[in-house]
Amino acid sequence: MTDRPLADTAACVFDAYGTLFDLTSAARRCGDALGDRAGPLGALWRGKQLEYSWLRSLMGRHADFWQVTGEALDYAMAQLGVAGPGLRERLMEAFLTIDAYPDARRVLQALRRAGRPAAILSNGSPRMLAAATASAGIAELLDHVLSIEEVGVYKPDRRVYELATRRLGVAAERVCFISSNGWDAAGAASFGFKAVWANRAGAPRERLPAQPAAEITGLDALPALLGL
Repeated sequence: MTDRPLADTAACVFDAYGTLFDLTSAARRCGDALGDRAGPLGALWRGKQLEYSWLRSLMGRHADFWQVTGEALDYAMAQLGVAGPGLRERLMEAFLTIDAYPDARRVLQALRRAGRPAAILSNGSPRMLAAATASAGIAELLDHVLSIEEVGVYKPDRRVYELATRRLGVAAERVCFISSNGWDAAGAASFGFKAVWANRAGAPRERLPAQPAAEITGLDALPALLGL
């Protein structure tokens, strides 16, 4: 592999939650009410959020990500015995204004300087993504913010990744797709994207049919892979 394996790509498409946005920040903002349960709640909430999105896709019973996020939170709070006046509402509101990782803005600025189109492709609903990108101050650095609501099914369904090729007008093999979720990077690679796994957690590779073209520990490593 060359030291610039993604130099022939024409656009960068990012997953949102866990890749650009710090999923732990919503629970941390309610740390006064959650105490040492903030970490376990955040982890269980995220796990159920993904599980419910996959199960709804398999069942053919789609609901938007805001509803799925609320249902996942209800489960997590019940499982951990977390309750308190207005706590659910605070947590859901915090998810709308979720923090971006520091490297997210840096890499998007680098792409903008290089004239490389950048987009989000996310399970998030349009309302959720609009709120998060505005709150994080990165909306002006994105050329497209794409939600799976346009196709009505969640990742890693191929129709989601196909949405990006249609909207960007770029062939799959010329799209650099970046996700912190190993399963998402595998799904994108299976579709034909040049996938990059931003392995923030240092997890082992998924045992799935397709593998990413590159693995990095944070987004700051991306420009070099692109030859920028």
